[in-house]
Amino acid sequence: MKKKIWIVVAALVVIVCGYCWTTYNSFVKLGQGVETAWANVETQYQRRADLIPNLVSTVKGYAKHEQETLDQVVEARSKALAGGATVEEYAAAQQQVTAALGRLIAISESYPDLKANQNFLELQAQLEGTENRIAVERNKYNEIVKVYNTKTQTFPSNLIAKMFDFEKKQLFAATEGAAEAPKVEF
Repeated sequence: MKKKIWIVVAALVVIVCGYCWTTYNSFVKLGQGVETAWANVETQYQRRADLIPNLVSTVKGYAKHEQETLDQVVEARSKALAGGATVEEYAAAQQQVTAALGRLIAISESYPDLKANQNFLELQAQLEGTENRIAVERNKYNEIVKVYNTKTQTFPSNLIAKMFDFEKKQLFAATEGAAEAPKVEF
């Protein structure tokens, strides 16, 4: 009889240890997934930032009287490249770049020669593609963060999360006033 009790106790210990082990490893894997997804978001924003100097120099040749707008784009890009301590700060900096780019693209309406310039058209197409890539990567990031956060908050995995300090991650959310995307016409 004592032997059966010890076998049951040992089996329970093995099951609990196995659950802790697999849950811990799944948190590690999800955490790596979150970091990878965030790196992909940053990569797409970097791609956009790399396009900006070419776009600004192309516009500068045609729109000499729009220096203030050009300066705003360059300044917003610099702030965005500096990054932020939190996802929210990073999102706010990127929203400033989006707004400045919207103003820059709007300038093209006043300059028919610029609108017809092949470099400008190509840069606009690349920028549009990059904006789509950014949206896709932000969605992927938010999806994996949702899975991670759900696991950190649901029982019994939340016990393992608390035990090993797996904390809730921040979603990439639109900044205040970004309920509507700026209208950019090419």
